[in-house]
Amino acid sequence: MSDTSQNVADERLKSESFLAKLMKRPELGAIAGVILVVIFFGLTADGSMFSLSGFMNFMTPASQLGILAIGAALLMIGGEFDLSIGSMVAFAGLFFGVCVVTWGLPLVFAIPLTFLFAAFVGGINGTICIRSGLPSFIVTLAFLFILRGLSLVGLKMATGGSTQLRGVRDAVENDWLAPLFSGDAFPGLFTWLAEIGLVATFKNGSPKVPGIPVEILWFIVIALLATYVLLRTPAGNWIFASGGDRNAASNSGVPVDRVKISLFMLTACCAALVAIITVMDSGSTDARRGFQKEFEAIIAAVIGGCLLTGGYGSAIGAFFGSIIFGMVVIGLTYTDFDQDWFQVFLGGMLLIAVLFNNAIRKRVTGER
Repeated sequence: MSDTSQNVADERLKSESFLAKLMKRPELGAIAGVILVVIFFGLTADGSMFSLSGFMNFMTPASQLGILAIGAALLMIGGEFDLSIGSMVAFAGLFFGVCVVTWGLPLVFAIPLTFLFAAFVGGINGTICIRSGLPSFIVTLAFLFILRGLSLVGLKMATGGSTQLRGVRDAVENDWLAPLFSGDAFPGLFTWLAEIGLVATFKNGSPKVPGIPVEILWFIVIALLATYVLLRTPAGNWIFASGGDRNAASNSGVPVDRVKISLFMLTACCAALVAIITVMDSGSTDARRGFQKEFEAIIAAVIGGCLLTGGYGSAIGAFFGSIIFGMVVIGLTYTDFDQDWFQVFLGGMLLIAVLFNNAIRKRVTGER
């Protein structure tokens, strides 16, 4: 074969520009949304919103939601829904509270037991969906009410009639594992930064920001791990394949049922982590914990580029979608706007993100 024929480009191969590749990324809409929200609050909010303390203020709720949203995003990429994730926060919080207060277990036992309990409930959710063939929307909607009701009944049984279980903070106060799930990380570093003038201080010299809330660190770590799994491991390929075309994935040897059930269990464990963090921070648990978080988590995932039909999405997109939520919910307190506009703003962001992602995807892929 001549050198000329070897150098002829294969006409079946088509090069793709960097811009085209960028436009196909599911998190593009969320990143654009973050930029728009920053510009909006930069023009309308008090400047302290973007100080270090202001950053921590909006990142704390963003992180709690983000842990849920990343779990929800992975499940949505896998082609399923979990509307019970908010109720799971309350139910797991009840179980954790009973472990440390009623049973007096140390965190080294209480925390793993809570994760195992949540995974078991998530496995039931997933198994019912797989075995019955019912849409996960219907099954998990039922569990939304079941778990919320069980949380209320269980709290009354555990407390003798109260809807709140107190005493968690006292029970875990001296536990060596507590700093990993509650309070602020790196307090010594921030004290030193305050001493050298890099962090704002109160009149007594203590730093206005005592450290990084641990939920922010958990949020970042989980986002990085989820992104690595999705993009760099066979399990990530299985998740995309299971959500994209179940039959094709199954015919290719992907254990679709096992993948989907595992994702339900993972989502429930994300809810358990949020429950543990919030219960330890507040020192109590109640039946309304996690109320409507399932919808907020799905909104953050959709803003982050996840499709309701599955097979497409991004953990990093859910990460930025959650930050948008945190900036909106806290940012409005730094403005003169009525707080009642929050839900209107969030709903508008959801609609704009879906329309934007849909339009970009069709333009790049040539879909009609």
